[in-house]
Amino acid sequence: MDLSRRRFLQAAAFTAAASGLTVACGNGSDSAGSKNGKNLTLWYWGGALSDKVVAEAKTHFGKEVKLTVASIGGDFKSKLTTTLAAGTSVPDITGIKGEDMASFLPNANRFLDLNDLGFKDISSQYLDWKTKLARTEDGKQIGFPIDIGPTALFYRADLFDKAGLPTDPDKVAARAGTWEEYFALGTELKEKVSGTYLVNNIGSVFNMVVGQGTERFIDKDNHFIGDQDHIRKAWTTAVRPYTLGLDAKINDNSWNAAVGKSLSTELGAAWHALDIEQAAPKTKGKWRVCAMPGGPANQGGSYLALPKQCRNPEEAFKIISWILSPENDARGFADAAIFPAAPAAYAMPAMTGGDPFFGGQKVIEVFGPAAKAIPASYEAPADAAVMAPFMTELTSIESKGKKPDDAWKDAVSQAKQIARRQGVS
Repeated sequence: MDLSRRRFLQAAAFTAAASGLTVACGNGSDSAGSKNGKNLTLWYWGGALSDKVVAEAKTHFGKEVKLTVASIGGDFKSKLTTTLAAGTSVPDITGIKGEDMASFLPNANRFLDLNDLGFKDISSQYLDWKTKLARTEDGKQIGFPIDIGPTALFYRADLFDKAGLPTDPDKVAARAGTWEEYFALGTELKEKVSGTYLVNNIGSVFNMVVGQGTERFIDKDNHFIGDQDHIRKAWTTAVRPYTLGLDAKINDNSWNAAVGKSLSTELGAAWHALDIEQAAPKTKGKWRVCAMPGGPANQGGSYLALPKQCRNPEEAFKIISWILSPENDARGFADAAIFPAAPAAYAMPAMTGGDPFFGGQKVIEVFGPAAKAIPASYEAPADAAVMAPFMTELTSIESKGKKPDDAWKDAVSQAKQIARRQGVS
């Protein structure tokens, strides 16, 4: 099961629409064809930005332009792709999900180069590895970083205490520095606190281990490398909690119930804290956060971009620069657990206070260093499609008892077929 803050916030799109955030598009007759239009539109999805900051942007820039915001429900990528291809009713400013950016880069000519508008002068304020993921090989910057998803280990301090294990974040991190040490900790926990599980499913482990490396499924020369040692190692690591009996095998909607009872730890990005809090409010104060086994990875995080049809590029860039300034980034974290791509925000009061749900712990002390240490990796346009069979086959191990070696062979075979269809050699 792919746990995402967006899954819990899908209703925000409909709530926004009911509140007057209608889907208006960038084709106003008063400024069609001009580059100094007074009406601009912004497309995003529920939870992508702080609604409070966006609302203030409408007022802040109200004398220069009228900003109409549209919270788009459903398949955002599909709607944006269709609109861009049609070339009409295109928004002036649009969000692009991080997992979709690689597929938009080959069509970078559909967007403005933000460097021409001033991004190159402020790019140093944002994490370089995140910025590079929205940059073409010839240096065109099409995405302005909204957020990132630095990962960590969420754990139930009360269950650890009941098992006689350390509960202090630094001490837990020391005991679970590697994946094998983490699994050993889980084995001890299960022996002492019956009915508990270490991981929700093995796909989540696989996803994390892949993200800890500098290579994924396709290299920069467009060759399939999903059958090589780095992916095989991620697979073997993911299967370990299954063979050790530490896997809750949750691949359906039962996670909400399990997170408040049987799950002793969760591997997730900073935004996953909101998932846990919403799913298990009665466990407030019982959770803590520490560094993830094996080092940090990134999970999620998106961008704002300006389609080439943007009616007032200079003003649109001012707007996104203001919305995504370090100060407003920090507010976004406080409003909706949107973790900033601007490190300067990590020292601001909105991010440095203790979190009551995590027992007053200052979680930025874990996520801040993780954000800066995330390894840069190349993500090809077909990466997500090629990865899918591996996730499916890991689920087959859990749900059907399929032998891990057989599942691996089938995953590689299916991934190669998909890669060929996607033009990967």
